[in-house]
Amino acid sequence: MKQIIKRKRNDIFSFPLLGFMFKNAKFLFVLKFIVFSLFIYAIYFGFIYETKSENRFTTGLFWNLFWPFFMVVSLATLGRVFCGICPHGFLGKYITKIGLNKKMPKFLANPFIGLGILLFGWWLVYYMYPSLFKAPIATAIMFTVMTIIAVFVFYVYENMSYCKYICPIGTLTKVFSKVGFTKLETYNKGCATCKTFDCASACNYDLKPFTFDKKNSMQDCTLCMDCASSCENVAFSLKKPSSNLFGKFKTNKAEVWALILITAVISVTMSFHHALGRSAIVEEFFWVKTARYFESFINFGSIDTVGLSALFYAVIICVFLSISGMFVASRIMKVSYEKTFYTLGYAFAPLFIIGGLSHIGEFFFYSYSSNIVNGFIQAFSLNYEYIKPLASRRDEWVHIFKLFNHIAYIWAFIIMIGRLKLIDTKTSLKVLAFPFASALIIFYMCLKFYTGYVFQTYGAKKGGHNHSTMMKSK
Repeated sequence: MKQIIKRKRNDIFSFPLLGFMFKNAKFLFVLKFIVFSLFIYAIYFGFIYETKSENRFTTGLFWNLFWPFFMVVSLATLGRVFCGICPHGFLGKYITKIGLNKKMPKFLANPFIGLGILLFGWWLVYYMYPSLFKAPIATAIMFTVMTIIAVFVFYVYENMSYCKYICPIGTLTKVFSKVGFTKLETYNKGCATCKTFDCASACNYDLKPFTFDKKNSMQDCTLCMDCASSCENVAFSLKKPSSNLFGKFKTNKAEVWALILITAVISVTMSFHHALGRSAIVEEFFWVKTARYFESFINFGSIDTVGLSALFYAVIICVFLSISGMFVASRIMKVSYEKTFYTLGYAFAPLFIIGGLSHIGEFFFYSYSSNIVNGFIQAFSLNYEYIKPLASRRDEWVHIFKLFNHIAYIWAFIIMIGRLKLIDTKTSLKVLAFPFASALIIFYMCLKFYTGYVFQTYGAKKGGHNHSTMMKSK
């Protein structure tokens, strides 16, 4: 264990309270155990109380607390801190110690697997059957299945392979954490004379924290802080936002595709289906017309055809703009398409993770806060009255959070400029290539302005209900 004399001012561990919260092994164990206990109890509660009317806790915990705040908010700021306290990771750490520790086969050691599970197992189902996962029993079943898979993979394979390849949000947290302003690293002076490598020995992911700074990448680090608890030479530093995105690092194809597809299935599809779906001219949009056309001769039953159509068009548009834009940019700069695509594609990172703060900020006041509090009151029989939502859509002040949509594309443009500097070609060619490489960012920007224009010009649909629900109720 290396002892250092003085920590730098930007080292979070240098602040007594923060150092205790992020580094103290006993505190972290208690925190992880509490989160794990809530996770298990929420699943159990979902099986016992199957409907939303009698169970606000299961859906409130997973979809109003874990997902928006522990995921999106923390990723955009502190990085993968949720992965550090994730119930599956907490469980896996102990299972691997008694497991078979086999090397994962190449066909399974593929981060596209986890990404595929997320896209098809969650988001496709979500848009086809939007009310399905709102039922506590469905949420409980889904997380039970994922937990069984996680336990099996942890037991059979080494180095926390589930988190690296099979976890549906593993690749997402890895790439979106690059937008944040923290970095795990070590003090070079202390590492220069180290012979014990305590930080590497403590890592269940078989990583070497002392190489993170040189590689400009934390690789598969989940910020579990096991290394920091074992060696005083480890630092958790505050950096400039998205600092490593402005430098060179080993690119990952799955990460870039995750950025494009998540922007499509969340940011763009929700703008199509949920935002513009509340406008007075909802039936005029091409994704709605497509859905109505197929509904005229096919009975889709309970499938939300508009949601499915919006998802289809969003994916097609985002993939097309990304591929074609990068192709043209590569031709202009006279650089290989693959290098252009996987170097510049990281500039798309802020679109969802920063833009998503707009949705989360608004819905914290619309529903998240009341759902979380009321869920805990119900689940633990607390002697408190249920609280009401802190705001409604009629409250104009809540819309201040839409500012994050604009910060998202501005920051994406800035990162694109920084990533273009990594391309070895003439500056004049980079300038010409910039708008083509930024095609997806420009589309995202225009979509946000267009949404504002639609509501300002035509207003919201009377009643404020989702159009698909209104149509199917007729």
